[in-house]
Amino acid sequence: MNTALKPYSLAGITLKNRIVMAPMTRARAHGRDATVSALNAEYYAQRASAGLIVSEGVQPSVSGQGVADTPGLHSVAQVHAWRSVTGAVHARGGRIFAQLMHSGRFGDPDVLPRGMQHVAPSEVAAAGTIHSRAGRTPLPVPHALTEDEISETIADFATAARNAIAAGFDGVEIHGANGYLVHQFLSTNVNLREDGWGGTSERRIRFAVDVTSAIADAIGAERTGIRLSPGNTLHDIVENDLDNTYDMLIAALSPMNLAYIHLMESRDLRPLTVRLRQHWPGTFILNPFTEGRSTGPTELALIEDGTADLIAYGALFIANPDTPARLTAGGPFTAVDPRTFFGGDHRGFTDYPFLESPSQEPGRGG
Repeated sequence: MNTALKPYSLAGITLKNRIVMAPMTRARAHGRDATVSALNAEYYAQRASAGLIVSEGVQPSVSGQGVADTPGLHSVAQVHAWRSVTGAVHARGGRIFAQLMHSGRFGDPDVLPRGMQHVAPSEVAAAGTIHSRAGRTPLPVPHALTEDEISETIADFATAARNAIAAGFDGVEIHGANGYLVHQFLSTNVNLREDGWGGTSERRIRFAVDVTSAIADAIGAERTGIRLSPGNTLHDIVENDLDNTYDMLIAALSPMNLAYIHLMESRDLRPLTVRLRQHWPGTFILNPFTEGRSTGPTELALIEDGTADLIAYGALFIANPDTPARLTAGGPFTAVDPRTFFGGDHRGFTDYPFLESPSQEPGRGG
């Protein structure tokens, strides 16, 4: 516990503690052009006592949007809107990275402009359904990216990273997890390509490596992190060559001197986590697997024993904006209301209580 509450130097950025607010989709970018608002600024500012906040997934392009009311970082209006969020977090002494998330094949076709399709490494639809204007509908068959379109998508990520820095973010995290586009390229059931982007583990990791390299070149490796979730089956993902794929990916990313790797344990694969931690030369953030419950005070011991440098908390931060203070005190912890996870207004978003009143009004400043 004592180590978790000490400051930490993240690639030259001083974090007030080693507790990270994990990225979580909240679907409240109700503004025109998928922009955030004063409500989003209040939400993030309330949680600025985290050592590091990683924002909800932000689409790097129009085609990267999967569901309604998620924010982007590909227009002037979006950059301007995010400045109110980053300014509010910085006014509270917090640090915030933008998570760049391209949904790939997973998405509601109704959120895209007419004539535009969701994309993937190969023309393989995910099993399951998605809520659209027509109700629950099967997930769409995606357009398989051409090699030129892959290059354009990588460039979109780099441009969005520059936009994030222009918007005041301290850095960016690439979403390479949870069944979205980067993870789709890593998978063996979505990536059926036989060209330079698939067919072997070495080629399946290429998209993740090239996106990371392009962003590091654009804004600096010290401002670039990546989130991975080995073995995560979310959104119908299969990884038949799991150990080899992630060993090769870590080996390819290690020389870049990135700000961090953020590992989400989606199931009980701690031996793989430990091995990747041992082979990763820089900061290692862990969102640990805790079956049947949210990550809690117990997991801070993973910092003490060296399993991770920082621990990421998700659901706990939704209902407990002052999570570090509550972890310090050993609770109490407010229960989260899953009915308000996605979409809506301030209810279940900015109205959860603090142990004590914040030192200044949430969202003010910046």
